[in-house]
Amino acid sequence: MGGIRWWAVTAGVLGVLGLAVVGLRQREAVPPPPPVAAPVPAEPRPILRAVGPKLTSNQTSQPLSLYGEALVPGLRLVLGAPFSREVPLTVVDAGHAYARLPADLALPMGTFQADVQLSLAASTGPRPTGTARLTVVNDAAFPDLTALALAPDGRTLFVASPPTDTVFALDVASGQVEAMAVGDGPSALATWKDRGGRPWLGVAHQSDAGLWLYALEGPERKPRVVPTPPGVWGLEVDGARGMAYVAEHVRDTVRAVALEDGRERWSAPVDPNPRALARWKGFLAVGSLQTGQVVLLRQEDGRELAPLVPKPGVPIVGGTTEAYSAQVMGGKAPRALVASERLGRVFMASLGPNVGPNAQRMEVSANSGVAVLDLDRQQVVRHRGFGAGVTEGLALDDRSGLLYAADVGLGQVRVLDAKKLVEGDAAARDAVVQTLPIPAPDDTPRIRPKEDLGTKGRAGDELHSGPRSLVLAPDGRTLYVLNRFTGTVAVVDVREARAGRARVVRQWPVVDVRSREQRRLGQVLYFSDVGRTGMSCDACHIEGHTGGVFFEKTRPMRIYRSTTALGSRDTPPYFTPASTRSLAETADTVGGRNRYHNPDPLPSEVEALALFTALLPTPPNPYRDAGGAPLETVTLPDGRSGHPAKGRALFDGKARCQACHPAPLFTLDQDPSTRGQYQDVGTPIALPLRLEQQHLVPGAAPPSLVGTWDVWPLLTSATAGYAVREDRLVVDSRFPLRTLLETPGLKHGEAQVLTPEERDDLLAYLLTL
Repeated sequence: MGGIRWWAVTAGVLGVLGLAVVGLRQREAVPPPPPVAAPVPAEPRPILRAVGPKLTSNQTSQPLSLYGEALVPGLRLVLGAPFSREVPLTVVDAGHAYARLPADLALPMGTFQADVQLSLAASTGPRPTGTARLTVVNDAAFPDLTALALAPDGRTLFVASPPTDTVFALDVASGQVEAMAVGDGPSALATWKDRGGRPWLGVAHQSDAGLWLYALEGPERKPRVVPTPPGVWGLEVDGARGMAYVAEHVRDTVRAVALEDGRERWSAPVDPNPRALARWKGFLAVGSLQTGQVVLLRQEDGRELAPLVPKPGVPIVGGTTEAYSAQVMGGKAPRALVASERLGRVFMASLGPNVGPNAQRMEVSANSGVAVLDLDRQQVVRHRGFGAGVTEGLALDDRSGLLYAADVGLGQVRVLDAKKLVEGDAAARDAVVQTLPIPAPDDTPRIRPKEDLGTKGRAGDELHSGPRSLVLAPDGRTLYVLNRFTGTVAVVDVREARAGRARVVRQWPVVDVRSREQRRLGQVLYFSDVGRTGMSCDACHIEGHTGGVFFEKTRPMRIYRSTTALGSRDTPPYFTPASTRSLAETADTVGGRNRYHNPDPLPSEVEALALFTALLPTPPNPYRDAGGAPLETVTLPDGRSGHPAKGRALFDGKARCQACHPAPLFTLDQDPSTRGQYQDVGTPIALPLRLEQQHLVPGAAPPSLVGTWDVWPLLTSATAGYAVREDRLVVDSRFPLRTLLETPGLKHGEAQVLTPEERDDLLAYLLTL
């Protein structure tokens, strides 16, 4: 029994083992099932979220910044109707891409703007989603006559229209007009004779890098191009020496360029936004639109001397600020400069000395007129104020001692005795010989009925003409007046000007401007001084841009910087603290206040002025490459260099800039849900000039950083750029962005924790916005 049991147990165990072996053999013979693959995540779809800026122009090629998600190389930017085309896109990471709009985005003649839908396209991969809206202003079809020059023989006038890339040649005898092909954005003109007596025309450009030289002898006008930087606003030529001096606002320099070989002889940094130039006895006077100073350079080598600027105590003869000489804190933008060899002085057109805080709370310090500058003593001698209007262009007859001054705000030309301006304060008071209205043609559209003007102390109907530039015939008998608003040149007989009998004998049409009626009326309203108060939109915001500082605003009354209006359409509310919530409300409120409500603007005026202001875009950023992307390395204005790509990462991260300056317009005011947030981030409240006479209110709205490369000074208080010395303002820094990041104790974001190299990178990025 026991053996049987053992066998049975053994047989059972062996049976089990045998089954196990068979099972193993079966598993070895049958291949295992294939492994289950992990699910592959779907490739994310690129999404377009926003574009910056949201307002641009078709005047020239414009860079754009695109913001989104899952952006990848190979994407293209699609421009919707009315353009319906694609442009290349440079993708730098998943959230940032850049493009450059072409310069040939044409729109119909009567169209002010086009709202374009932007989207993305891809040749492979998931289909992109998302859209953004871009407004393109039709500047290419908006002629704007801003510069005038006369051929040395006196037979041909040359008139520049920057938006339409045109220089018009006007025969002064017949009135025949020929349109000349020039470069991108002709901004300044000059005529001269070279050493051999040959006549020339020079055309400098805002967007093109080049000075175009036209020989005026012979039938063919084919230019020779001399290299110059882009962004030129001022041009002065010394024909005898064969030297051109160009003032550009990208790097804020003046360059001396030899006309014969195009070589740059010297380059000198100057105050921001130089434009007006004048030569006198080896000196070159350079006017800055943003600092209100005249920088003095030696023509030989560009060496800078002390600046000329009105100081406390400068005599003010005439106008509303005459009693406030002691409170002068600086100057206002030099709009024109002209030198007198016979009198040994330079004359400057401006809104006068800048009156600062005062016990009487006198806040409107615009006193348009002409100042006398002594370059030998580097001094502003006196300012002859007119009390109204905006003096823009100057022309001097040195032989007869007459100075002509164009007033774009009132539509007049003043004839002045230049010798009396120089002699002394008492003589300067009697220097105005004649005030000559420049009438607008009968078919010119009007801002309001004729009977509302020229009465109750208001400006007359001639304000519709807009005299901008003046040139005098070689014989001194004829003055030519370029009228910006009517597109005409007025011919003025000045043979009896000294007796007060200058007269307009005819007007030659240069270009028809009537088809853009509402926008043109807005331009008239922007520049004109209807109430004869000395105030206009352009008085504080020159050509829509900045205009230094002023002591104004009623409540709270303190020293403010004049902010740029370019691109302001998308960043309401306006003023600090906020007082208006839209451009229309601003046009109504400020337009009425500028006139002292004499009269209040009509609804049609409010609409036209708001339209004109809404069509002022930021200029194209010069720190972008041919594809619209930021340059790999940027040379900073102070000579150091930085890398924008690294700066972008710092802006979004370590420096904590994005909290107050989010893309795409880099301000909280870009979004209705975050607008009007006035914050105290530790920046100075005010410039320390007679603080007891300023009303100090902490907090400010974070401004848009788009276009900051061309803004001076910075901060609402203007303390990044200006400083106070001896009871007046002085230019403390020409690179205020550096001041923001490096002033000890100035808490602005987390800039203080950055290394010097990181600050350079951040500054480089800010310049590309």
